[in-house]
Amino acid sequence: MVRKIVFGLLWLGFIVYAFFLAPPEQPGTFELIKNLSIAQWQGINPLVIALFNLMGIWPLIYSAVVFIDGRGQKIPAWLFAIASFAVGAFALLPYLALRQSNKKFVGKKNALLKLLDSRVTGFVLTVATVILVTYGFTSGDWGNFVQQWQTNRFIHVMSLDFCLLCLLFPTLISDDMARRSWESPQLFWLIALIPLFGPLIYLCIRPPLSEACAEVIPTEQPAAN
Repeated sequence: MVRKIVFGLLWLGFIVYAFFLAPPEQPGTFELIKNLSIAQWQGINPLVIALFNLMGIWPLIYSAVVFIDGRGQKIPAWLFAIASFAVGAFALLPYLALRQSNKKFVGKKNALLKLLDSRVTGFVLTVATVILVTYGFTSGDWGNFVQQWQTNRFIHVMSLDFCLLCLLFPTLISDDMARRSWESPQLFWLIALIPLFGPLIYLCIRPPLSEACAEVIPTEQPAAN
């Protein structure tokens, strides 16, 4: 119950901050989002380009855990995971508030789960992230980015969303490790304390999820006369 209240309050607080306390919306925000989405990046700070694209990497990182975690949940985890591609933590916080601890995986992995569970997926996401981070840090204008962060609601909230996704991911790791019968407190803290690359390291090295058939309770046979 405490976990539900904490995540619920965090979700409401983030909404209130984003819409009422963050810097005002600037003219041309829709045009900026459109240009970022269709890779028309001329004149845009590379740090903004990198951050925007990393916000597309994060939902894939979460999906690699949430779709599996959702197998044992009463709520449709896939709905929150897909929504996170558009609104990030705004979609994932309600899932974290509503989900139950789930340390077992029962059934077979379909094609999507096999893809999300694959270490190759983690490796591809890691390479893409390294490219984006390197591009942003080496080509970006930090002074301009700070100025936009202070005055532009879209960039301000997107930055906070990125930080929140970094902080929230470890809340899913304990159950995911238990589903793989993998006990490593040191690794857990490594993932928790390294933003962005900690979760990527985890996806690259975690053991494959074993498939188990649902336990069937045999029906009682009538006694022979």
